[in-house]
Amino acid sequence: MAIQTLLKTTVGAVALVASVNAWAWPERPITLVVPWPPGGGVDAAARVAAPLLSKELGQQVIVLNRPGATGSVGADHVAKADPDGYTLLWSSLTTHAAHAALYNPTNFDLEKSFKPVSVFGNIPFVIVTNPKVDASSLSELVALAKSKPGSLTYASSGNGSVQHLAGEVFKQRADIDMLHVPYKGIGPSLVDLMGGQVNMSIESLAATLAHIQSKKLRPLAVATSERVSLLPDVPTAAEAGVKDFDVSTKLFAVAPANTPDEVVAKLDQAFKTVFSNKTLQDTLIAQSIITQYTSPEDSAAVIRDELASFRAVIKQAGIKPE
Repeated sequence: MAIQTLLKTTVGAVALVASVNAWAWPERPITLVVPWPPGGGVDAAARVAAPLLSKELGQQVIVLNRPGATGSVGADHVAKADPDGYTLLWSSLTTHAAHAALYNPTNFDLEKSFKPVSVFGNIPFVIVTNPKVDASSLSELVALAKSKPGSLTYASSGNGSVQHLAGEVFKQRADIDMLHVPYKGIGPSLVDLMGGQVNMSIESLAATLAHIQSKKLRPLAVATSERVSLLPDVPTAAEAGVKDFDVSTKLFAVAPANTPDEVVAKLDQAFKTVFSNKTLQDTLIAQSIITQYTSPEDSAAVIRDELASFRAVIKQAGIKPE
């Protein structure tokens, strides 16, 4: 009985210390792991938000780039980190969900290996064509595709990429047939699109805005539920006649699984304050990033829905890993 009492007392003391530490958190710097090279939209959002998060949390927030394997190197690093809230994954949910749905990685699970903190923004996608394509509106593009089944080409940054899956969803929603042309990255696909080697693409606004402004690409519709302030005269896909077509690169932050709820609650409050900041919102919208606040609970639902959506598209389109 004495041993049992001692064990209970010890366990209770450990739990109490853990609880106190969680409530005292943070006591040292926090690292945002960006699994991409410096300079992209995800990295830019991290570097804008980090100083504001530092102010809210009372500790330095550091941005660490760990690129490789379509974001998997950095994600795996966070999945295996101590679940103490000091190491967070700051990345593109859309890319990870598409990769998970197609390749089913075994080193980590997007839902089970992490605890959601926030889906904090998105980068809208836009349907663009080479200006020489004989279609000045989305309805005209759909009509052109229907008149020449399988003739129109759409570019993507690779098999199973977000652009590829967006193209397959577009084909389903518009009831058309187009030929997919995969490239090894966004840059080469846009070069050929502007050069006329391919007809169209569904690409992020961040990657296409400068080319739209220089008239090298023609925007037909944004793949969002509402119009985008950077392209106020461009209709949504729904307004242009293609319903239920909403594609964006969702940005999210997650902690390792088993991170204490008290720590996640503190992170949640900091994210809510930071992403309600008008200066931050204006800074990021100039970089084609629309900010938002999503609670950890709602973020978990977004992650589930994103995975389910991509799995359904991949199955219906018969897309296979390369």
